[in-house]
Amino acid sequence: MKLNIAFYTDTYLPAVDGVVNSILNFKKELERRGHSVYIFGTYNISSGRGDNRRKGHDRDVFLYPGVRFKPYPQYSMALFPYNSISKLSRLNIDIIHAHTPFFMGFAGLISSMLANYPIIGSYHTMLNNRAVVSSYYPKNKQLKRLTSKYMLMYIKFFYKRCNITAAPSGAIRDMLMGYGIGNVMVVPNGIDTKFFNPNTDGHSVRKGLGISGREKVVLYVGRLGREKKLEVLLRAARRILGKRNDVKFLIAGAGPAGEYYKGMAARLGVSEKVHFMGYVTRNMLPKVYAASDLFCMPSTFETQGMVALEAMASGKPVVAADSLALSELVRDLKNGEKFIPGDYIDCAKKIEKVLNNSDSYIRETVKTAKEFSIAKTTDRLLDAYKLSFTPKAID
Repeated sequence: MKLNIAFYTDTYLPAVDGVVNSILNFKKELERRGHSVYIFGTYNISSGRGDNRRKGHDRDVFLYPGVRFKPYPQYSMALFPYNSISKLSRLNIDIIHAHTPFFMGFAGLISSMLANYPIIGSYHTMLNNRAVVSSYYPKNKQLKRLTSKYMLMYIKFFYKRCNITAAPSGAIRDMLMGYGIGNVMVVPNGIDTKFFNPNTDGHSVRKGLGISGREKVVLYVGRLGREKKLEVLLRAARRILGKRNDVKFLIAGAGPAGEYYKGMAARLGVSEKVHFMGYVTRNMLPKVYAASDLFCMPSTFETQGMVALEAMASGKPVVAADSLALSELVRDLKNGEKFIPGDYIDCAKKIEKVLNNSDSYIRETVKTAKEFSIAKTTDRLLDAYKLSFTPKAID
């Protein structure tokens, strides 16, 4: 059965993040299999970036005007997306897939309820994570507490009204089920294991950054936000550099805490050995991974850890905080090492352990990544779509 699928999202091109990459990867593979995917998203009215798509240059993308969400600029808050239901009918949509529970996702839910479309909701982001609450919720303590409380209530409200809730990992499935959401299925996001592969040459990146052949490189790729816990990596860097001088640290990405972390690197006295690369285009990413010897992910926020999987697909072992999805993904002595969350001393210890034995991890890293190929994860997504044609499981 060929499906007409409507993806609802609060973030889309030109923004690039884990959610956008997931949407693009699934869209490409679903269409390769003969299904049709339509994007219902939003654009920031102050940028005008949505104009071309709104005029029909992409006939499968429908963007609605929105205002920028200041704490997280990639997201726009859609103003009046509720007329999308008329487009769903004209496109003969079979199923709605909400990649957000908020503005566009709520519009998808309303459309589902009014016109009886089955709906699947993906849980991409740890909305109630302590670091997220601290960084993105109101600054007033009482208001922060109330917002956190009502956020959890809304999460339950939204996902209980989906036919299926797609959790990217077992840890997130268990968390959602602990909230009383009973319709949860593990549907990981896929990675392109041809685009990210262990045969890519990273020499040009190392040469451009002045990194010699004998030097070891520890890499972080991702958003520079306080929830990513980069202070753990920077303090681990100081500890490692106090003992050896042949290690450099690359931090690729941009975000609201970028200047904060650059200042911290300076205060810790590691600026000469820690290079902030800024935003890296997707086409450059495989070479950046290839230029490294290991990937470090200190975050306790990850619902799946897509960049960690990209690193593994590139043949790089991962040193990660023993938390949430990373606890499942990283297997000690196999594809990397886990450290005690927030413990920079243990982080430094595990980084050195892997640096001293990095070649022994390569086989398992690539093997792990192949378990999350786009083809395999799309199989899981289609299974979820089939199950979504059953009545909603509302407690």
